Amino acid sequence: MIRAFVGFFTTKKIYEHVERLEEEAKGIIKGKWTDPQNLHITLQFIGYIDENKAVDIIKNIQTITETYKPFSVKYKSLGAFPSPDKPRILWIGVGEGSSKLKAIAKEIQKINKRSGINPDSKPFHPHVTICRIKEADSKKVAKFIKKYKNFSFGEETVERIALIKSTLTPVNPVYTVIEEFYLRGKKDGNIQRSRR
Repeated sequence: MIRAFVGFFTTKKIYEHVERLEEEAKGIIKGKWTDPQNLHITLQFIGYIDENKAVDIIKNIQTITETYKPFSVKYKSLGAFPSPDKPRILWIGVGEGSSKLKAIAKEIQKINKRSGINPDSKPFHPHVTICRIKEADSKKVAKFIKKYKNFSFGEETVERIALIKSTLTPVNPVYTVIEEFYLRGKKDGNIQRSRR
């Protein structure tokens, strides 16, 4: 059995901003900051699956990537889950390109449901987790987040989607790409209103 998710790694450009944020947050946040090679966006968390199920999901990802074409995303704003007042996860959000990520995530969950993978119970909110918070001054964190509310953390082109293995260790999670495919379709990823 493997623990896995569908998503893609960000470029290391964003890490320069993360390093600066980590330095600035000293004295405000105590936690585990994400290593540069681990920065990513999860399109669907899968959980534990066997090899046969992994093969099904890989085929599903290939189907999706043959539909959509590459697109740009702009990283914007800081946020926290479950809320800035009770921060446990600090993240960088997505501005432009968010609707395309939502559309693709919806398609991935839809096609994976046919393979027996239940959709996520929470609404999809595209983000890059940058810190798992252990201790924090919630008022100072809320102020810190507000400071970067509309800050631009750069942009990049999303060109591929992967099934990624997540191995939990006492130090850090280790992420390994099982299979990935380049986006090579023609659909731009904008959410279409369903007709009924």
